[in-house]
Amino acid sequence: MTAPEVQLVPHTHWDREWYEPFQRFRLRLVDLLDEVLDRAEADARFRFTLDGQMAAVDDYLEVRPENRDRVVRLVRRGQLAVGPWQILLDEFLCSGENIIRNLELGRRRATELGSPMPVGYLPDMFGHCAQMPQILHAAGLDHACVWRGVPAGIPGHAFRWQAPDGSSVRTEYLAGGYGNAAYVFSDPGHFAERMAELGRRLKPSFGADPVLAMYGTDHSAPVGSLVKLVADLDPAQADVRITTLADYIGGRDPHDPSLPVVEGELRSHAAANILPGVLSARPHLKRALAHSERLVERYAEPFAALWSAEWPEKFLDMAWWRLIDASGHDSVTGCGVDETATQVFARISEAGHLGQAVRDRVAGGLARQVSRDAVLVLNPTPAARTDLITVDLEVPDEWEDIAVELPDGGRLPAQTEGRAEQLLLSEAMRGEDLPAFLPRVHGRELFGSEITHWHCDAQRRVLEFGVARHGGETPFDVEAVRAAVTGASGDWTVRIVRAAHRTVTCLARVPALGRTSLRAVRGGQPVQRPVRAEGRTLSNGLLSVTALDDGTLRVTAADGTVLDGVGRIVDGGDRGDSYNYAPPGTDTLVETPRSVRVGTAVGGPLRASLTVERVYDWPEAVDRTADRRTPATRPGGVRMDVELRVGEPFVRIEMTLDNASLDHRVRCHVPLARPAETSNAEGQFAVVERGRTAEGGFSERPVGTFPAHGFVDAGGAGLLLTQACEYELLDREVALTVLRGTGWLSRNVHPYRAEPAGPQLPIPAAQMTGTTSVSFAVRPHAGDWHAAGLMEAAELYRHPLHATPGTGPREAPPTSDRGLSVEGAVMTSLRRRDGDLELRLVAASPEPTTAVVRGPFLGARRVTVLGDDDSRQGELLAVAAGTVRIPLRAWEIATVRLSG
Repeated sequence: MTAPEVQLVPHTHWDREWYEPFQRFRLRLVDLLDEVLDRAEADARFRFTLDGQMAAVDDYLEVRPENRDRVVRLVRRGQLAVGPWQILLDEFLCSGENIIRNLELGRRRATELGSPMPVGYLPDMFGHCAQMPQILHAAGLDHACVWRGVPAGIPGHAFRWQAPDGSSVRTEYLAGGYGNAAYVFSDPGHFAERMAELGRRLKPSFGADPVLAMYGTDHSAPVGSLVKLVADLDPAQADVRITTLADYIGGRDPHDPSLPVVEGELRSHAAANILPGVLSARPHLKRALAHSERLVERYAEPFAALWSAEWPEKFLDMAWWRLIDASGHDSVTGCGVDETATQVFARISEAGHLGQAVRDRVAGGLARQVSRDAVLVLNPTPAARTDLITVDLEVPDEWEDIAVELPDGGRLPAQTEGRAEQLLLSEAMRGEDLPAFLPRVHGRELFGSEITHWHCDAQRRVLEFGVARHGGETPFDVEAVRAAVTGASGDWTVRIVRAAHRTVTCLARVPALGRTSLRAVRGGQPVQRPVRAEGRTLSNGLLSVTALDDGTLRVTAADGTVLDGVGRIVDGGDRGDSYNYAPPGTDTLVETPRSVRVGTAVGGPLRASLTVERVYDWPEAVDRTADRRTPATRPGGVRMDVELRVGEPFVRIEMTLDNASLDHRVRCHVPLARPAETSNAEGQFAVVERGRTAEGGFSERPVGTFPAHGFVDAGGAGLLLTQACEYELLDREVALTVLRGTGWLSRNVHPYRAEPAGPQLPIPAAQMTGTTSVSFAVRPHAGDWHAAGLMEAAELYRHPLHATPGTGPREAPPTSDRGLSVEGAVMTSLRRRDGDLELRLVAASPEPTTAVVRGPFLGARRVTVLGDDDSRQGELLAVAAGTVRIPLRAWEIATVRLSG
């Protein structure tokens, strides 16, 4: 009997940071690649697949820059397969745009070395998002390769993976994982028989195709005798050839009609662990990443693309590099050691600082065209909107009621939140000490404001400085002050008086992706459907919110939809680890607070709020010997700041937890308005419908928790989210995980998982003691998520208007300009590339649609998600009067270059 052909792929799976921080792993990486390069150069038969991510190459070459040419030669000879990703990400915990930029960066870096591996290699992600096939296909990749999440019923080693828009890629399934051949080399004396046995065992799954044997595992290098061991095999016993993953997959027909079809996301537990607990481990990392992504994607890039004379490419590249690195499947997931989490958080923060800096530079440049008694308002969304901003405005004390005036003379209402103290300083000093006060003045800055005028009254012995948010236009000379006070004697008073100003919440009407200015004017302006605060109730004509005695909320929509009990807190034990939740054998659920305090509703007519504070007695920890929670308790505080705004059909909730307990999970429950057996969750360019639980079958117990990124909806209860969150659909409720504390990276013995997911190492910081906060909004509605406009609501909720004070001359004329508008699709990116605007859209609809884009452009053409010219017919799009219409399939991702 002829031995089955086996194609052996030597590789390493390189976790850039995990149970050791990045730099410690990099030292091992350098040793590994030194060895790989030497072997490849010594024997042309040697091949190595470098895990599909360029980060490993970049990290190596930063230490060994002298070896770059060696790497290039091996890549071009086909001995070393690199890319196409920059990092092996977690697909559910970052934005869809982050996924595309990851692929874009990885492909570009791999092309600089020769060519990227033409396979979407995804060997160790904890499940796969629904739109990944479309992203890969649109990037010119016809093949994917996966392990985790594949459903039961796949009879062979390949299937056609189809995205919601209908596009698909041929997908190689790594049955047994990315190390299914690693064991055969554990004893070279048994290599031949073990390789033969592997080929016979896997052959039924491969049929007429050669067997794919993956030789490698985490942070491993192949044995030095690899080539000789394979060359010495008797072909009759084992027919083995060393190859790369690209060579094995490259010749397959991506359109093979005989392949089974799998649609949408891959989150089955049937054949591999998907480790769903990473969705709720270290939630502060998820919150930070989402915040920094939005700063870069929706503020820094669009504002700079539209309003900056110079494209800040280097700063944005640095921001994206950090965001991509942070998206790693052992990074933002939180399943590494505490040192790794600290480094990831710092990296995410740096990305946010870069995005904020670019945003503020653009806004600051525009603010110089706006009068210093006005504010500039920028709109990050591609639709005109009237929304709230809270700003400081100079307002004379005698103005009792105020409004804000727009450039067209129209007026909008304003609500005073508070008046600032005007006398900042009144300090007694001796006259001879007055010159010693002047070093407190820096330029014209004094006490955080700018000097507008000064006065020295020798008769009253008073030195007074007038300050404001921005200084006056008359010059200020500190030496003139020094000359005026030199020689003074006696007792003096130094006063700093700030111009009268107020913190004001006001409505602003801003064009699509545009800008406007507004200034305070005397006299009030009526509010349509004002927000009212009465006792424990907030209402705005679209929604009413009442705080109940138990600390939960009754939320009632104008259409009669009622959610009764929003914000119910349920605390339970967790004896799992960072990868998997698991309750103790005897759990204690805590649902009733020890105390409840509901504040009186305040505010209106534009926004109003109330506060609910609850204290619970949460068990101190889990007693692992007894497999139950301890009888001893610690107080756990939960504060809900509840806000209702004019014109919004949802209530905003900021939930802050003060946690002193260990080994537990805290969830916020939101009731459904009607029964539901499925939920819909937005994330990564799609809305995915899910049932109550996941498919099981492997060594990991399936659970009903799933990821959501922008919103989750079930039974008339829509939850708008500011970060990737874990949720579960229960009987008549949705449970949102707001805190999960665990003290171990992985557990060798786990109730919900048969095998370790990593080393058993302590991670005390993952217990999340201290303060944790999460923001979300609740939208009760009739109909489904699409009819209720949840996508549009999430867009507005997550992307507030940006306001900054004007710094221009007082005679500067009011300004209002439109940038770019989009109808019929959701914008996910707008940036400048090669002098053009590049716009990315997704048809966020279950039906085909037409995107209508209007703006200051003359030409338009479709490009791929990576920015290459699209080869499809009709690539050039007709533009008329600055308008282009783009027909889109349901859930299609489209990238368009706008020129002129």
